[in-house]
Amino acid sequence: MTYPNTLVFVDFPSDDVDAAHAFYAEVFNWEIEERIPGLFHRIVPGQNFKVDDGSQGPTGNLHMGLSNAANMRPHPDAEPTAPTNMNPGGRAIRAWILVSDDDSFDRILAAAERLGGTILWRDHFWTEFGGANASFLDPWGNQLMLWQHLPDAEQDDDTHQVVGEFSVPEGWTVE
Repeated sequence: MTYPNTLVFVDFPSDDVDAAHAFYAEVFNWEIEERIPGLFHRIVPGQNFKVDDGSQGPTGNLHMGLSNAANMRPHPDAEPTAPTNMNPGGRAIRAWILVSDDDSFDRILAAAERLGGTILWRDHFWTEFGGANASFLDPWGNQLMLWQHLPDAEQDDDTHQVVGEFSVPEGWTVE
């Protein structure tokens, strides 16, 4: 079997890269580099993925981008190419963000809403992958999924579904 193709990068389209830069830097505490002013900024979440003992492993976090929908780069044509507008009300990027033990859904959702995001839901548990989750739209219509594993929710290694008893806070929804 050949080695599979791997994910390299994900771009979040925006009609205001500088505003998106400020939004994501505050909501997720991400370092963001202005690479091509007004057209492309690179999100560098920082540090490496943690291994089972909680220490940082050898694999660095994936980088992402903020791209100007009016002139998405790279492209062989130096002029902006169609389409040059944001997705008008349909589905857009849906990115899953693993929330650090040092942060919280509540802080992230409050910052997102204060900065113009729209909360879609909070306080939900998905037994399929054993994760607490919440979601919001950024001001440009991209959906961010917040994800954390609950400490007492064991997963089957093969199916990733929750096995045994687990508890969720009162008032949460479960599917």
